[in-house]
Amino acid sequence: MDRIAIGRLVLTNREHVIALEARDKGLVGQLLRYPYEVRYQSEYFDEIQDVKITKDMLDLAKHIVEQKSAHFEPEKFEDHYEAALQDLLSKKQKGMPLPAARRSESSNVVNVMDALKASLKSAEKEPKSAGKPARAAKKPAAKPKRKAS
Repeated sequence: MDRIAIGRLVLTNREHVIALEARDKGLVGQLLRYPYEVRYQSEYFDEIQDVKITKDMLDLAKHIVEQKSAHFEPEKFEDHYEAALQDLLSKKQKGMPLPAARRSESSNVVNVMDALKASLKSAEKEPKSAGKPARAAKKPAAKPKRKAS
């Protein structure tokens, strides 16, 4: 009948709108977007500068795409996360020891709010100076004079 059904579907703790269409012997479902999820292209692309591409660069890009093009073979792709999860579950079911969870490496990330609070506390503890004059910068030592030979 050339019609599409609209329905609701819950995936990953969220309700989605779905379009269902009859094709051959089955149904095809496509998730649709809510209006707040749709953005105008001008929001993203207006600030991109126009760049003139030379013919040589364009030919090189076309050559690379042609060399790397191939038929899509989905069997070449593997869900590594699912495979690792299946392996972990299998080991757990067999009573095998599980690998220890890797601890994340310490990073140089600083919580700015904590640093500001600590700075304020240390400033409150220090006695305020009564306008001490700043020290004059030291002059570099004079170079020794050379004797004429």
